[in-house]
Amino acid sequence: MSTDTKPKHIGRNISRIRELRDMKQDALAIAMGVSQQTISIIEGSETVDDEKLKTIAGLLGVTPDVIKNFSEEAVFNIMGNTYDNGSSTINHNNCTFNPLDKLLEAFEENKKLYQQLIQAEKEKVAFLEKLLSEKK
Repeated sequence: MSTDTKPKHIGRNISRIRELRDMKQDALAIAMGVSQQTISIIEGSETVDDEKLKTIAGLLGVTPDVIKNFSEEAVFNIMGNTYDNGSSTINHNNCTFNPLDKLLEAFEENKKLYQQLIQAEKEKVAFLEKLLSEKK
């Protein structure tokens, strides 16, 4: 197994976070004022320019750093280090942290992310209402 760290695929991270938010490409496209195909192209790109990344992050209710540093491996590592199949009397062998603490941290982080998502949704609704009122 190689220890080289491969560069983050920003588009793939955007896609995963969008999916975790249960948001379709169409919804993100509408919020950004672009086509669904544009979102597809962005999600297929290894890099995304900072301004676009900042916009997307805001719409997804996270910071650009969350997108840049998103790692499914971290989720799998937490699961792998806390799994107990009952075959050993020593639970969490070689675990260097308290899994419950990590779980609580994850819950707190999710709570913050959901609060950011709610705020982003409120701002999006206000923006769309403003657009609609200007068209009348």
